[in-house]
Amino acid sequence: MAMAAAATRILMRRPTAIFLNASRLDYDKALDFSRLQKITNLTVNSVDAMTDADEIASLVNSSNAEIIITKEMEVPLSAVQKFSSNVKLMCEAGTGYNNIPIDDARTKHIEVCNIPTYSTESVAHMVITYVMNFSAAIFQQAKMLHEGNQSNFRVFQHPIYEISNKKIGLIGGSGTIGTAVADVALPLGMEILISSRSGRLPKGHKYENNDRVKVVPLDELLASSDFVSINCPLNSETRHSIGDREIRLMKPTAFLINTARGAIINEAELINCMKEKVIAGAGLDTQEVEPPAADSDLWTLDNVFLTPHIGWRRLETRQRLVDMTTDNIESYIGGKTKNVIN
Repeated sequence: MAMAAAATRILMRRPTAIFLNASRLDYDKALDFSRLQKITNLTVNSVDAMTDADEIASLVNSSNAEIIITKEMEVPLSAVQKFSSNVKLMCEAGTGYNNIPIDDARTKHIEVCNIPTYSTESVAHMVITYVMNFSAAIFQQAKMLHEGNQSNFRVFQHPIYEISNKKIGLIGGSGTIGTAVADVALPLGMEILISSRSGRLPKGHKYENNDRVKVVPLDELLASSDFVSINCPLNSETRHSIGDREIRLMKPTAFLINTARGAIINEAELINCMKEKVIAGAGLDTQEVEPPAADSDLWTLDNVFLTPHIGWRRLETRQRLVDMTTDNIESYIGGKTKNVIN
């Protein structure tokens, strides 16, 4: 009973928290933060992003925050260095955490945590959405009709294909999102190729013994796949890891899909390849700069299709993110933070 009472006292503590860019997540004011507000003294900063390091540090320190929440917003090292000693936890409301200088946060005794699985199914479905759109040339068909060109009712100007028996190559495919893509692709009759530096799936992986799932070197994956999906995290090794050489290994009828992080692709080299029509198309739910610059060729190339990073934005997915962020903070208040990455 004494231990239970102590745990209750810990959870009754309501630390001060600030969500630095809540509008990035709750842009439509449709999300329920009540549980998070119950366990913290929460300040919601209703902006999409902040870029000035001094402004970030000033807002954090003036709020006396112990907990900082961000959503895909870069928190510069110079801002972290100016945080008061009161800051103990930074929560990235998302999976990727390349926006936070985690090593420098550690030197200031600040824990950093993320949410590794909140959008797994949603992002996997986004990959398959692109596969289905490409296989039926839906983007092009709809554009032609919208412009008044009805010739495709008689003669198709864009080839369309069945999905069954096509190969989808998953870069980073042994992770949770890649596995979720395979979960959907296999019942559609697709074959799965996965790149892995170890040359094998992790022991106990659900597809370890599935003869329609093969682990191959990256170059073989690129050369053999009808669809190539990027599902790896962005880090120093993967930044710009898909460029001219890799794209030219792909089949001219193949499609490249990125729902991970835009900077994994060298966009300048991709643009040159797409101008040459080296591959059939590219679907980019993420771009290196979001949105791309107004003069970027990504906007005008007829074989490049952009979506505004919507893989994680379904309403249910965003609410799950709020709830799982609250779980992380609740575990911190209880003395054992979940999903710590530093």
